[in-house]
Amino acid sequence: MKKLTIFVFLFSAVNLFAQNILKGKITNKDNKPLEGVNVFFDGTTISTVSDENGNFKIKLEPNTNNILVISSIGYQTEYLTSFDTSKDLNVLMTVAKNELKEVVITKNELFTRAQKLKLFREYFIGKTKNAKGTIIKNEDEIRFKYDKDKFIFTAYSDKPLVIVNSLLGYKIDFELVDFEIAFKKLSIAPIDVIKNYYGGVSRFEEIENTPEILERREKTFEGSQLQFFRNLANEVWDKKKFLLFTEEHSLDPKKCFKVTKEDDFVKVDLLPQPKDQVKYDDLNVTGIVASYFLMYNRDQESRITFLTDSFKIYKYGNNSDIESVLFSGKISEKKVGDMLPLNFNMK
Repeated sequence: MKKLTIFVFLFSAVNLFAQNILKGKITNKDNKPLEGVNVFFDGTTISTVSDENGNFKIKLEPNTNNILVISSIGYQTEYLTSFDTSKDLNVLMTVAKNELKEVVITKNELFTRAQKLKLFREYFIGKTKNAKGTIIKNEDEIRFKYDKDKFIFTAYSDKPLVIVNSLLGYKIDFELVDFEIAFKKLSIAPIDVIKNYYGGVSRFEEIENTPEILERREKTFEGSQLQFFRNLANEVWDKKKFLLFTEEHSLDPKKCFKVTKEDDFVKVDLLPQPKDQVKYDDLNVTGIVASYFLMYNRDQESRITFLTDSFKIYKYGNNSDIESVLFSGKISEKKVGDMLPLNFNMK
């Protein structure tokens, strides 16, 4: 197999409790209620806004482990990772500091903004059919930096990116926390990319759900990372779904993973990988525990590499160590342009 670009999605974990509704109130430092504040669970369509008294109610799904995000223009975003759902939340919003990063423009700039924006779109939105139907409404907010010594390209935005995916019928507010592309030399060409990574928190809003869009979502889910983790948690392996193999032989997943079902999650332990399967020379990554090839529906070939020996999978298919589970190949082509909410098809 040829060398494949590696990237990681960022999802974070949080303890939730099995109750249906979470209530709270949002105020500023003067104890005045704040109206119209966005309250949502990261990566989902589960969201609400505070009323004129600063109060909000939001649906809770048990065993999902999502960050509760509280966001409003002019205030610092709050991320709640643990709370007592038997009590109302009291959230104090802090006025955001002006932390706009300085943009330095030099006459000897190697790459134009148009080149940088094209690269960002390719590695953030993607190049699939769904990606081509996806636009970032506020691209002017994106800033870029290229470290000429380390060959690292980064992007950032002080405001959430407003992304409209017309083919999947979603609007996504994406707070970009990290975006980085590492090159093997001073270049901006995709052929010279070693690895790339992006992460952040996102809020999905359904803007259309025609039969054609619903069918397209189902097809997008097939062969996705979301489906893979859900299948792994349920130990579902099939030639029309996912198969595990080396470069030469198919593998028994039970000899690769120990899957233990707990009350609130599924724990996955990586079993020792036989030495004759260890071929990591083509991966520019350190700390590898195991690496396997994946085949979806007999023709979509990918690779999964683990930098951890155990992790947890929650109800939606998000997991506790996503930054330590790397994908390459076909599955990695699905980026934000093919991103579905974590609670997709969870009825």
